[in-house]
Amino acid sequence: MRILYLADIRFPLERANGIQSMATCHALASRGHEVTLVVRPDSHAPARDPYVFYGLPRIPSLRIEVAPIAGPAASRRIGYLTFAIGRSMGRTRQDLVFTRDLGLASLLLRLPASMRPPVVYEAHGVAADVAAALPALLTGGAAASPAKLRRLSRREAQVWKRADAYVCITDGLRQELERRFGSRPQVAVVPDGARVAEVAPPPAAELQEQDRAPFTIGYAGHLYPWKGVDLVIEAVAAVQESRGLIIGGHDKEPDLARVKAFAAELNCLLRVTFTGLLPPPDVAARLREAHLLALPNPASAISSSFTSPLKLFEYMAAGKPIVASDLPSLREVLRDGENALLVEPGNPQALTAAIVRIKDDPSLGDRLARQALQDVREFTWARRAERLETLFAVTMGRA
Repeated sequence: MRILYLADIRFPLERANGIQSMATCHALASRGHEVTLVVRPDSHAPARDPYVFYGLPRIPSLRIEVAPIAGPAASRRIGYLTFAIGRSMGRTRQDLVFTRDLGLASLLLRLPASMRPPVVYEAHGVAADVAAALPALLTGGAAASPAKLRRLSRREAQVWKRADAYVCITDGLRQELERRFGSRPQVAVVPDGARVAEVAPPPAAELQEQDRAPFTIGYAGHLYPWKGVDLVIEAVAAVQESRGLIIGGHDKEPDLARVKAFAAELNCLLRVTFTGLLPPPDVAARLREAHLLALPNPASAISSSFTSPLKLFEYMAAGKPIVASDLPSLREVLRDGENALLVEPGNPQALTAAIVRIKDDPSLGDRLARQALQDVREFTWARRAERLETLFAVTMGRA
């Protein structure tokens, strides 16, 4: 199968969007498909090698094509859309177009089906709801106008109706889209994944070294308020014989400084290690330094039902006990008392109590971690590619 994956992002990109796009394309190509990933130029000079950046082996069936665009943001967007639409025309160069860009999917679906391959869209939220919630979720997030929200809603309805196939990353998202726009054929729930190479118990020497270290509460990902990292800082402050390990945080965004200031305010800054942004291959090793990993998303328009966070599967693959918010989206993967402890979202006392429970009962943490490590085998990138492949085959009439 010849798959054209369109991602309007600078590349390689350290954010989840870039990691997920590359991992998905690499996994599909590893299954024998010819995959072309079309991206924007890297913003670094000299340009970085995506395979090195993401720590993935080169495979000839994956081609990374850089769209020739430049100029201010609006020009780059228009340039990419123009290039991507031209690249998608006709049925001789590719069998299927796959994208998570709602605007691009909308434009492609306006073309007659005879002029393009089937288009598969992957949704990561209800676009209008996410745009409306951004000011409350992100530091300095801009409010969307009512006109923009109406436009996004119309666009989502159009893509839901016209896309040749539709991917949702959680079942909660699928249910919400069906409630709003009605049922449709060829829609699949395909969560994100973890690296297969990371699904392995840590070496014995690493475990011995960790046993001598202070109890470490780990967190990985962005430091936006809606991710709940502030709750982790509160837990570190409350559990005196502990340390915090915060993996992530962009030095050009305000949240890293904000979270450090919050740690200083709670008198625990000296007990928290902030790594800043790390190359994706380095994250797994740092996660294994923690005794426990926290996924403390408060309830929000994004996290409650729509998100399938990469860090959830990375946590499971790290072989460490997990304490997570009790949200519908996370309950699609996590089971309280079986492969994680689930706590009331946004409640720092509940998060701290669960952390102390695992700290005081290592056998409980070991049982939870072992089950999560077993369960994550169903959420590798390879399994994600298998699920997508099944949908693609049905879409193309090959099943």
